[in-house]
Amino acid sequence: MIKSLARTWLICWIRFRLKLLIYFLVRRNRSRLVEGRTKYFCIGRNKTGTTSISKAFSDLGFTLGDQLIAEYLTDKDFFSGRFDRIIDYCETAEVFQDVPFSLFDTIKEVDRAFPGSKFILTVRDDSKQWYDSLVRFHSKLFGRDGRVPTCKDIKREKYKGTGLKRNVVRVHGTDYSDPYNENVMRSHYEKHYLDVVEYFKERPKDLLIINLSQKGEYQRFLDFIGMTSLCEDFPWENRT
Repeated sequence: MIKSLARTWLICWIRFRLKLLIYFLVRRNRSRLVEGRTKYFCIGRNKTGTTSISKAFSDLGFTLGDQLIAEYLTDKDFFSGRFDRIIDYCETAEVFQDVPFSLFDTIKEVDRAFPGSKFILTVRDDSKQWYDSLVRFHSKLFGRDGRVPTCKDIKREKYKGTGLKRNVVRVHGTDYSDPYNENVMRSHYEKHYLDVVEYFKERPKDLLIINLSQKGEYQRFLDFIGMTSLCEDFPWENRT
């Protein structure tokens, strides 16, 4: 059993490293393909519908950034305050989601680097609904026997070859002794919302705040990006 798990982890690690190598080799060619196009940053927190938004963009023919590369850059660069490679990565596509783009410091950096970009803040009905959804999702993936992950689980987990999941603590400001503290995480979610609203208060046309569970939001999304579609609603991905 242990050998089987080790072999699986090794295969995943090798695939991830090959993916990184390919990315760094072809990124200039990808940059040429999307040069001059408007960039869209999905800046809602994980489990607010960002995957569904990205799927909607993909269905409409937009080029999406490779999220695995984004997570690698979050782990290696964001927490060290380095943004050069993150900005460089943004040259390779039109649409980006989740970390590091759902982190406020990155939002400011990409806004400065790419004038004219558009930002979409996905939200849940309230912070309690978001928290419950995130904890269920992480418990399923990283907890032992489906329970809420502990500090040991987070330190042990090598998510797709990176140490990203240990940064749950670094992102939300919780402590390793209680990495999913509800009060801290909900407060952080609410602060992110307020920070984004304040940042864009003089530029309302650059920000769309959207709750995918509400009727008519897909049309608001289409209007915001200037597209039409035969679909009537978002594709629903990773529901928890």
